[in-house]
Formats: sequence, structure tokens, C-alpha cells
Amino acid sequence: MAESAPIDQPLRDRIISQPEVILEDRDLMRALIAANERAMGANIVDLRGIAMERLEARLDRLEDTHRSVIAAAYENLAGTNQIHRAVLRMLEPLKFEDFLLALGTDLAEILRLDAVRLVLETVQAGDDPALARVGAVLCVAEPGFVEAYLRGPRNGVMRPVVLRQTHPSADGVYGDKAGWIRSEAAIRLDLGDGRLPAMLVLGSEDPHHFKPTQGTDLLAFFAGAFERAMRRWLA
Repeated sequence: MAESAPIDQPLRDRIISQPEVILEDRDLMRALIAANERAMGANIVDLRGIAMERLEARLDRLEDTHRSVIAAAYENLAGTNQIHRAVLRMLEPLKFEDFLLALGTDLAEILRLDAVRLVLETVQAGDDPALARVGAVLCVAEPGFVEAYLRGPRNGVMRPVVLRQTHPSADGVYGDKAGWIRSEAAIRLDLGDGRLPAMLVLGSEDPHHFKPTQGTDLLAFFAGAFERAMRRWLA
């Protein structure tokens, strides 16, 4: 049998003094195990090598899960900070008109939205000059519009927060922006006893900004704060 080439003495001394250099290197350990299996021959199965491969596969899966959990935690923290900032900005205006204008400007920027609309149902007909000043944010609709919009074209289950791609009837909500709004969050608002339902619609040009698989806890919290602010103004 041919003799193997001797290891360079300085390298050998370093390996002996620092064996963890090899133990912590996956590629080196894998090469050593493969060499050991070749030396034993094809008729011998090294269970240690099989166990190590399985442990490595399990470790890879755990690392992937760990990275996914960390990424989700950072994303959730960023979303929470956005909602908190938006709620604080919503509480600043001293006039109702400023409150609505901030909804379509500062709040939209904080939440990284391309369109924000407040839909109010009303039985009154005709144009109101006061509404014209905030027409970019405020939309009026006939009774029943909010429920129909939230249920969607297939008359689905009524949910307080709906995340989806743009509704076919979005033209009446987004106006001239309807052509490039690709996803939205539609949130039902309860403005108090004796008042018709309302709806807050958040639109994004990104078709994946709002998806049905996303959680709605933060948006529900924002809607609760928005409802209370609206009730204060309406009172």
C-alpha cells in the first residue's frame, strides 16, 4: 500500500494545538469522514457519518427557521412602530379638516401608502362644498356600499379587516388613482350608535403590500384608534 504524503510539520503542529479549527469547519469534517469511508471500503457502513449528515441537515433546517423567525420579528416591530407613529400623528390636528388632510398626506407617508380614503355612507344627496376641500381623502356613498365593498364581488364573508388585491368597484373609492392601485386594506369603522357604517381604505401600488395571509392585529388597533378620533370629531 502506498504511503501517504507526510503533513507539513508547522501545519501539523497548528492542528494539534488548535483542533477546533478543523472541528468547526464543516467542509473539512465532511472531507475527513468521506476519506475515512473510502479507507474502510464499500462493504462497511459508518453510522457516525450517516448520523452526522442527518444532524447537519437538521441544523440547516433549524438555522433557516431561526432566520425566518428573526426576520418576522423585525418586520412586526417595524410595523408596530409605523402604527404607533401614525396614531400619534392622528391625534395632533385641532381641526377636523386638518385631521382629514393629514390622513392623506402625513399618515399615508408614515404607513407607506399610495392612497388613503375614508368612505362615509349618507342618505343625503347633492354636493357639499365643505367636502370638496378634502375630496382627495373623503368619499361619500349610499347606504349599503361599505358592506358590499367588504364582501367583494363574490359576496364573501363579512370581515372587519379585508386584505386583498384591488376591488373591481375601486374606481368609486380611489378616483383617478384607481388605475394603479394594486392591493388594499379595507377596514370597517363603527362611528357610534345612530350613525351609518364607514370604511377606511388603504391602497398601495405594490400588489403584494396587502395579502390575505397577513395578520390584521395592527390594522385593527389602528382602526380602533381612528374610530375613537372620528367619534370625537362627530360629537
